[in-house]
Amino acid sequence: MENWDEVRTAFQVAKIGTVSGAAEALGVHHATVIRHIDALEARLGAKLFQRHARGYSATEAGQDLLAVAGQADDQFTQLAGRIRGRGDEVTGELIVTSLPTLSPLLVPAIGLFQDRHPDLRVRLVNDTRVFRLEYGEAHVAIRAGKLPDQPDNVVQPFFTETLRLLASRDYVERYGMLTEENIAKHRFVGSTDDLPRAPYFKWLTDNVPNSAIYFRASSMSEAKDAVLAGIGIGFVASWDRIHTDDLIEVLPAMEDWTAKFWLVTHMDLHRTAKVQTFVRHLKEQVKTWPKGDEALA
Repeated sequence: MENWDEVRTAFQVAKIGTVSGAAEALGVHHATVIRHIDALEARLGAKLFQRHARGYSATEAGQDLLAVAGQADDQFTQLAGRIRGRGDEVTGELIVTSLPTLSPLLVPAIGLFQDRHPDLRVRLVNDTRVFRLEYGEAHVAIRAGKLPDQPDNVVQPFFTETLRLLASRDYVERYGMLTEENIAKHRFVGSTDDLPRAPYFKWLTDNVPNSAIYFRASSMSEAKDAVLAGIGIGFVASWDRIHTDDLIEVLPAMEDWTAKFWLVTHMDLHRTAKVQTFVRHLKEQVKTWPKGDEALA
């Protein structure tokens, strides 16, 4: 509300009856109280108080102001109480941004969290763009790659995803096993990005001729589908067991075939009960996610 400080000052003067009392209640100098009253009366074009030896008494216009300002003050007090109470609850809406590749793991984890906190509504946004946490676009972001360095964000390690280079049995029967010497003779599934940021796709770009990439996908799920279909050799997450029983690992995993994931929150929301409880939940859930060789067992 414009000029709310002046209205609040007038409300305190009307309620207490003296400039000194209002100044003490507001924690300001008595000259500030007088300046606020004079400015508000000039803006409204009406006298709000009668000045006398004992202090200030409200005119008819001042009494109207007292009634309206009193209601507003009560509503602000009630609002502050609700906000303080809500800070200790896991309710309302929680916005989480992540990458599509993690959905098979993340969605069940979110479902379990909502079972424990049934009044919480979750919005999961799977997108590769970097959401601006400082603008409230998300409460929790799961990001991959290098350590995020945006100012005012709290960044915590989440987990490391290992990728395996796999092919279908049908592909191996047709084209044989992959070796470092016959890479150019095989067919591969790559990324639609000209300069992929993922380290495993970067390895593919550096080691596989462009002519050997016969299928390009915009997501890991599409790349996996292409591998399952026998189109070519491609990367599949180690934890991804769905329909992968017939896939064959064609090269041992290399150090470059990993991706680090981070939990990112904004410092202003990091310590709220909702965000803290959800982050702790994810850290517990990630311990149950399959990793490395166990995912291929």
